Amino acid sequence: QVQLVESGGGLVQAGGSLSLSCAASGQIFSNYYMGWFRQAPGKAREFVGGITWSRGSTLYADSVKGRFTISRDNGKAMVYLQMNNLKPEDTAVYYCAVGRLLYTPNPGAYEHWGQGTQVTVSS
Repeated sequence: QVQLVESGGGLVQAGGSLSLSCAASGQIFSNYYMGWFRQAPGKAREFVGGITWSRGSTLYADSVKGRFTISRDNGKAMVYLQMNNLKPEDTAVYYCAVGRLLYTPNPGAYEHWGQGTQVTVSS
């Protein structure tokens, strides 16, 4: 069983930055894939990006490419989402998730989820 806890959300003006953290505990396997998702009110959960736990290879959604960066610290069992040049359309609850299917944007493929953290970007 894996537990995930996100932190770092908040309110920021457009053009600003926020850094989210995801603390993982429990049985973390080297072949796990860590994903970040977001969900705005009335919308489906959207894949933001992900990183392989073993090699740190990343993949990003087109909507955030060049603005968001995902990293991980295996020793601390942490995954990070650095968000720069934020836009009002980035407003959502952000979730980290873990699964075994690499690079998949399908939320159904992820086995464990955090509780989410709210990010609000004002215009």
